[in-house]
Amino acid sequence: MNPSLKFVFVMLISLEISFTNIITVNIYLIILGGIYLLMNRVSYKKLLWLLLMPLIPAFGSWMSFYFNGTGNYIHTAWVLFTRVYAYVWFGAALTLTTDASQLLASFEQNFHMPTKFVYGILGAFNFVPRILETIKQVKIAALMRGETLHAWSPQIFFKAVLISLRWSDNLAQAMESHGFSEKTVRTHYKKYPVSLTSILLALFIFATIQFFIFGRFA
Repeated sequence: MNPSLKFVFVMLISLEISFTNIITVNIYLIILGGIYLLMNRVSYKKLLWLLLMPLIPAFGSWMSFYFNGTGNYIHTAWVLFTRVYAYVWFGAALTLTTDASQLLASFEQNFHMPTKFVYGILGAFNFVPRILETIKQVKIAALMRGETLHAWSPQIFFKAVLISLRWSDNLAQAMESHGFSEKTVRTHYKKYPVSLTSILLALFIFATIQFFIFGRFA
């Protein structure tokens, strides 16, 4: 499925289930997310992590309404429990199958997002490993002076900001030297078209969810 279409679809459904109290919809989304992850050959280790990670917040929400809720509190408790897993598993269908470069490139082509903004964000993502490595070097240099820097030490943040500013300036110069121009029409090595099959699949899943929400079995 096209990354842009997948993003819009996941965000739209996630927003919709936040206003519904139907357990079957949440279970349906969990199953869909699991099937999609298996189809994209996501590792079983990550799938196991997706089972265990939401357990604490989901169980906490369940206990909160089970012991302190009013009205049909048992139903509400299970709605919130399954909703947490629906958010995680349906969201993982986007985050674990689409990397940032694919999503941003798709936004540029399908949503006409400014290229300067897209390449700037990609540059920031690529800087993250270098920033982490630089922080390690700053800590080692401080140890050689007999000073121990912790994660909350202001010297680390100050030096990281200065290095990032220098790198951002170098990135801007490198983009200009390679002929980058924001107003120039760019060609793309890899394209992300929105296929008719993806649209029909998204519409089918969306219609099925609406049936659960507004149909006679809701």
